[in-house]
Amino acid sequence: MLKPSYPIRTQRLILRPFTHDDLTGMNAIHSLPEVARYLYWEPRDPEQVRQSLEKKITQTALEEEGQALALAVELEATGELIGDGVLFWHSALHRSGEIGYIFHPGHGGKGYATEAAEALLELGFDGLDLHRITGRLDGRNHASARLLERLGMRREAHLVENEIVKGEWTDEVIYAILQREWRARH
Repeated sequence: MLKPSYPIRTQRLILRPFTHDDLTGMNAIHSLPEVARYLYWEPRDPEQVRQSLEKKITQTALEEEGQALALAVELEATGELIGDGVLFWHSALHRSGEIGYIFHPGHGGKGYATEAAEALLELGFDGLDLHRITGRLDGRNHASARLLERLGMRREAHLVENEIVKGEWTDEVIYAILQREWRARH
């Protein structure tokens, strides 16, 4: 079980539960075609963003496997919502999980996504005592692949044309890191 002590602070970011006040900021991110490009969904309209936000607001702790912890990511200096991160708890028996993230492209290239993803790994390994954490991505998303590699995650699988996403066959690439590998790096 994981009930983080909020807010979670990194060098430049605050990770916290989503609130209804995040609707405008989340819409500014989720409505962009370049954000949705490698995701399962098309750019979201305001009602779809509201529905997604309502779900994220409830995802504040991991009490049992199969749940997700959703965190708003804001710049500490300005309070601006710049993205969101998620930690999935897949299996208690196998102590496995997965991280994911979405960031506004206007904040790309500054290391914010890496900083937030590191915090998600720390939550998984130190907070939930996971043994293994994965990251999955569309095979065309080279920026996300580089981010996972910066975190010390290894590329373990490249599944060729394994899913139809938005009407086209796409590759999926899977990265992973073990708790002992994470601890050796930190």
